[in-house]
Amino acid sequence: MLSHRAVWTNCVRGRASGGRWPWSSVKKSPQLCHRNTNLDIRWVSSGVDRRQLSSTQEEPPVEKPLPSQAQVVIAGGGAIGCSVAYHLAKFGWTDVVLLEQGRLSCGTTWHAAGCCAMLVEGIVRTMFEYSKQLYPKLEAETGIDTGWQQTGSIYVARTEDRMIAYRRHADAIRAMGVECELVSPRDISVYHPLLRVDDLKGALWVPGDGVATPADVTQALAKGAAMKGVQIHEKVGVEKVLTVSGRVNAVRTNKGDIRCDHFVNCTGQWAWELGQQSSPSVRVPLHSCEHFYIITDPVAGANTATTPVAQDPDGYNYMREWNGGFICGGFEPTPKPVFTDGIPSPFEFQLLEEDWDHFQPVLEQILLRMPALKEVKVQKFLNGPESFTPDLFPNMGQAPELPGYFVAAGMNSGGIASAGGVGKVMAEWIISGDPPAGTWPVDIRRFGEMHNNRRYLRERVKEILPMPYAQPYPKPEFQSARKMRMSPLYTTLEKAGAVFGVKMGYERANWFSKPESDDFMDVPSGWRAGEGTYGKPPWFNAVQEEYMACRQNVAIMDMSSFTKFEVRSSGDEVVTYLQRLCCNEVDVPVGTVLHTGMLNHYGGYENDCSLARLAENLYLIISPSNQMVRSWEWLHRHLPKEGTVQIRDITPYYAAINVLGPRSRELMAELTDAVTMSSQYFPSFTCRELSIGFAPRIRAMSLSHSGELGWMLYVPQEYALHVYDHIMHKGRDFGIRNVGYYTIAHLRMERAFAFWGIDLDASVTPFECQREHRVKFGKGVDFIGRSALLKQKQEGVRQKFVMFLLDNHDLDNDLWPWGGEPIWEGGRVVGRTTSAGYGYTLKKQVCLGFVHNPDPQTGEHQIITNNFITKSKFEIQIAGKKFSAAARLFPPQI
Repeated sequence: MLSHRAVWTNCVRGRASGGRWPWSSVKKSPQLCHRNTNLDIRWVSSGVDRRQLSSTQEEPPVEKPLPSQAQVVIAGGGAIGCSVAYHLAKFGWTDVVLLEQGRLSCGTTWHAAGCCAMLVEGIVRTMFEYSKQLYPKLEAETGIDTGWQQTGSIYVARTEDRMIAYRRHADAIRAMGVECELVSPRDISVYHPLLRVDDLKGALWVPGDGVATPADVTQALAKGAAMKGVQIHEKVGVEKVLTVSGRVNAVRTNKGDIRCDHFVNCTGQWAWELGQQSSPSVRVPLHSCEHFYIITDPVAGANTATTPVAQDPDGYNYMREWNGGFICGGFEPTPKPVFTDGIPSPFEFQLLEEDWDHFQPVLEQILLRMPALKEVKVQKFLNGPESFTPDLFPNMGQAPELPGYFVAAGMNSGGIASAGGVGKVMAEWIISGDPPAGTWPVDIRRFGEMHNNRRYLRERVKEILPMPYAQPYPKPEFQSARKMRMSPLYTTLEKAGAVFGVKMGYERANWFSKPESDDFMDVPSGWRAGEGTYGKPPWFNAVQEEYMACRQNVAIMDMSSFTKFEVRSSGDEVVTYLQRLCCNEVDVPVGTVLHTGMLNHYGGYENDCSLARLAENLYLIISPSNQMVRSWEWLHRHLPKEGTVQIRDITPYYAAINVLGPRSRELMAELTDAVTMSSQYFPSFTCRELSIGFAPRIRAMSLSHSGELGWMLYVPQEYALHVYDHIMHKGRDFGIRNVGYYTIAHLRMERAFAFWGIDLDASVTPFECQREHRVKFGKGVDFIGRSALLKQKQEGVRQKFVMFLLDNHDLDNDLWPWGGEPIWEGGRVVGRTTSAGYGYTLKKQVCLGFVHNPDPQTGEHQIITNNFITKSKFEIQIAGKKFSAAARLFPPQI
């Protein structure tokens, strides 16, 4: 048997001896792009010869000028842009113009592998499942075969941890109604006889997955859109997006201007550059990487209709049947970013230089998994660019910088698999003006200015490209492009043993190792590299000690990454403004702190924040770190047109130090002599300005965001290190200890505190998460969401936020819940957990999540009552094993 190296060498020699794979300068391969033999698409063309996109159909170009105006202009004629156009027209918006700078699918769509098989969950899974349903229907609608074949997919596992990941994934997608099966090693050959199985632990079989032909999917979507009235113009490049009064007004192209109300940037790897061509510019964080696959000669036993997509994540490779042979590629561990300084023009139906040395490690794993490939020649080697985002989720939604400007780009090599669903979600988003439920993970507002830096993106995508096949361990942290936003306390906390994570580009201490013992910094290296365990984590004991400091003595925590805005006016306009935005009463005495939601018209949380009234006409808004851009955009969207209210982001100017625990009041009394710290003078939810040590003007608020007694100290940056040192010096007598965000997470879960972005999103209302007390209907202001909440109050809710305590869970030997686990009741799935963690006081695993009561016949969510929660018997499923769980609407006293 030939060695992998020898086989690779023979592949290279095959080129010199007449092998059919060199393809570095090819503009297009009809065989690769189309399986159709009779494409018949008629739309407006700006001087484009359609013959290059059809195998047999030849028709003369149709010349027609651009329209002067349209309701929506879409830039980008790949699968995503055509899907957005198709769905807008399907939903009734037909005054749509799609512009493509070259020819349809000429960018990166044409060389996609076409695998509709992804290990994803949540909104990305929903879009993926919709796409698989859409593609076979398009043929009947348009007469164009999309190449869809429901072959199924088989995901193999080389390790026990990979099988645990598959069991968790199977739980999750079954809860969504997706059929799947866990397969033993000996049964893998039943589904895919060509795979080597002697080194495998098992596999996951998903029969509903399949393959499609990328260019044909694009053609079908384009024809479907054109049949509904969409105009498609090729060879028209967008040069600039024009604005009037701070919103999209028109699009300037190389063939004239088009006035429009909405613009959609679907230009794939060009989306970053196009985002810069507006004023203000629009951030579209993505960066191209080289992406490789080979196409082989036919292999005995391969069948177009029945050979499933094979994925071997532990070997970073995949294989799909193509014309009797295979397309074989991967997500290599050492990616090569490209086009940092710009994409060459033109770049149509083009590839990058071959790099067999770079592809060799993936090729070796491919040959290991499918030995039959050693006996066939390689027809083609493809190196095509693909764009990736900083977190492996697509960029979607309305740009926060510019109303009317929408983005759908950065599909992370999943564009064909999800194009149908992306188009549907984007059309709903554009038409309604509101994000559809569950879209926060893909909402472009999750990124800030720092994420759009080209050097940052170049470094980050090196880590992103391999992630589809990396082990999906809980609590992953990115390792690249770090130390960008740091608190003044960063170096001090690092020396104290902080193990940092990152949120919104901000370095934050997750937990602390113990410098006073021999195991200081003795953290398993995998935990620093994003690896880990699905069971009891190595930081368990360290976090337990931090937790006990918060519960028994006093602790200190750097929370400087919190989003902090000052909102003011010259008169009382700021009060009117915030009363309209907030569901709680904000016209409170100066010095009062309160929690409130900012709701959308459906009553769901756009922001969950704390407000401190600092003066009659001045408020401080504190929001979660990941709300920085989203909350800024929401606040600006509703500003009075007269300019009477001003907003200032003070996040960079103030550190935030949390002093918490039962002895925090005693410690605070030692820190300052300006005021008494008694509960009578400084009760909970009060704000006072203090001096601590030599530092003046510290805004002290009596809350801790954890349920413990505590104070949040907002300190001018220049005083932060002095204040921290002073607190640590005075705190020695009280047993003070540094704590991190893991500790706060465990504290808040024991009190069933819901966090925005983890438990709450724009689809959750206060009545669904036991926060009715923060809704003041009687405050005399028609706040946003009031009508929806009044209706919900009368009719009842269809989901409830519930706390679960697991029974009979072995802390040391059982797999842990980490969030996302199905919630079972009466033999059916009634929800999924959103947060999970061990309760150090309750001595049980704690899960938080939303429960529904689906109708047995229709599946529609029925009105859910407290009685249903308290009387039902629930189970939480962890990697296939169910644990009985006691449900609580309110946490126990601890």
